[in-house]
Amino acid sequence: MAKNDPYAALRFKEFNIFLLVRFALVFAWSMQFIVVEWQVFSITKDPLSLGIIGLMEVIPAVLMALFAGHIVDQKEKRNLLALCIAAFSLISLGMFLLTWPEFITNWSANTVLYCIYALVFFGGFLRSFFGPIIFSLVALIVPKQVYPNAATWNSSTWQMARVLGVAFAGFTIAWLGVSLSLCIIFCLVLFSLVVVFQIKKKPILNPKIGEPVIQSLTEGVRFVFKNKIILGALTLDMVSVLFGGAVALLAVFAEDILKVGPKGFGILAAAPSVGAFLTMLITAYLPISKNAGKKLLAAIFGFGLCIIAFGLSSVFWVSVLALFFSGVTDGVSMVIRQTILQLKTPDEMRGRVSSVNSIFVGSSNELGAFESGLTAKLMGTARAVVFGGTMTLITVITTGLVLPSFRKLDLREDFDKNND
Repeated sequence: MAKNDPYAALRFKEFNIFLLVRFALVFAWSMQFIVVEWQVFSITKDPLSLGIIGLMEVIPAVLMALFAGHIVDQKEKRNLLALCIAAFSLISLGMFLLTWPEFITNWSANTVLYCIYALVFFGGFLRSFFGPIIFSLVALIVPKQVYPNAATWNSSTWQMARVLGVAFAGFTIAWLGVSLSLCIIFCLVLFSLVVVFQIKKKPILNPKIGEPVIQSLTEGVRFVFKNKIILGALTLDMVSVLFGGAVALLAVFAEDILKVGPKGFGILAAAPSVGAFLTMLITAYLPISKNAGKKLLAAIFGFGLCIIAFGLSSVFWVSVLALFFSGVTDGVSMVIRQTILQLKTPDEMRGRVSSVNSIFVGSSNELGAFESGLTAKLMGTARAVVFGGTMTLITVITTGLVLPSFRKLDLREDFDKNND
């Protein structure tokens, strides 16, 4: 195998099957998020309701995250993923039925709204399992020497699915309506459920099967907080995502500020993912191991600038460009973070470490959505986005000054060890 082969992970058949499942799930989940946001805003006309969507998902995701990591480390990963996909299909079916006119003829708008919130809540519970399973399964499908390359393609697939998912959602809302859009999502989830069984069952590498839950959770959290590199990267990204959650307000921008309708909404929602996806493809050829700490700080600083530019813009193409470049910078951040986690996490602790990661970073997306919705209610939509971008810049500057060791982070030694 070539030392710097950009397609190293793709040469493993099961990894390609895994990417297909990953693509279908993320595409469906991204579509569902956009369609649900559009439907909820259509019902309420209140930006705070968009923030509540994030809050309904983040509460169970955070509360269950550590326990989910413990369970993932104790169980066989392929079957556990299949079980989660099956549960996701039930949520998608529920969303479809809630928007099908013949099914909810006598239901009030508030009843439909509360049922949507309930399904989003159960989706958050389910999402707490997806992250640790996916993170752990990658390490069981490819050998250790291609972990960095696998992390890049895994993240690229995630971003590409988001790009197409959110854009497709915007167009299907306009062309087919909300109900049929949700029906497509349900079919995609069923497809992923069938394909996942093409992956063989994997061994359980945790030597402490049956370990008491509290002891297991404590060990996972202690590992993350003792590893300053992992902790610094997660904390930095968490704060930036928390205050840079402009995506949660895109429906308001599309309707009230830019006045571009559902098609423009889909383009705005897709723009960050397009930028991130292109960035990740480039990093497959140009690894970011050298001066990784400085690159991470610069990327998140650039992300904050892009969010401010988006908040200040009232011109559609300027807003699209700002979101595109926010995706470019976010893509660099994601690749660096995922590479750090893959290289520095022991196999037997991947579920728990990924769960801590989901609390720090994954759940901050939903908390960011709630923060954006709340600040938009208090200070106006555009000002809320500018405020979030400004807080991101302050966070990066503070981190760079307080943690000089983080600026010196370099991953070349870790790459060399895994290629020996």
